[in-house]
Amino acid sequence: MPLTYRERLVADSTDRVAWLRARSRGITATDVAKLSTPRSIDVAATAKLYGTNFGGNAYTDHGRIREPEIARWVAATHGIRPSTALYHAEQERRHLATPDGLAESTDGRLLLCEIKTTAKAWRSIPRHYLRQVWWQQYVLGAERTLVVWEQHDGFVPVDDEPRCAWVDRDELEITALVRLASALIDELHRRTTPPEQRAV
Repeated sequence: MPLTYRERLVADSTDRVAWLRARSRGITATDVAKLSTPRSIDVAATAKLYGTNFGGNAYTDHGRIREPEIARWVAATHGIRPSTALYHAEQERRHLATPDGLAESTDGRLLLCEIKTTAKAWRSIPRHYLRQVWWQQYVLGAERTLVVWEQHDGFVPVDDEPRCAWVDRDELEITALVRLASALIDELHRRTTPPEQRAV
């Protein structure tokens, strides 16, 4: 019997230490956003093992401030409640995702929400964000994700309400991401295992 998404809860970001520790042990949507080609595995592995020099900036601070407000709008307009939980995939416990929102439709399908703030006008959802969305759908077993974005000018929202678009599950994209994530896990294992302990 497959585990429900509730049974696959790993940690909650309200306990930031436990959440960060759990994320460090697996491949998250943030990691997968960087996996566009096999060549990107090397860069992602280095970032995963050693971190980056990026500790946030005014744009990420703005996003953290605005996200709860946007999440309230999503709950009121689309019935998708905010989520702070980290889940693992059904078949691979190291495949992880923390969606911004989560709801079950009347027919039992799982719906997710991903919230972004941006200083740029989007013609379409940027590709690296789509990779995050498809990864979250795979991990949770969701069918659709509402991507919600709020454009700002000098950190002042441009419109009265955020913009949004539904993204459907894409099995071809998910298969490619799972393959790249597995390659990233293999590369991390190779880098952290002494040569004499590696399987021949």
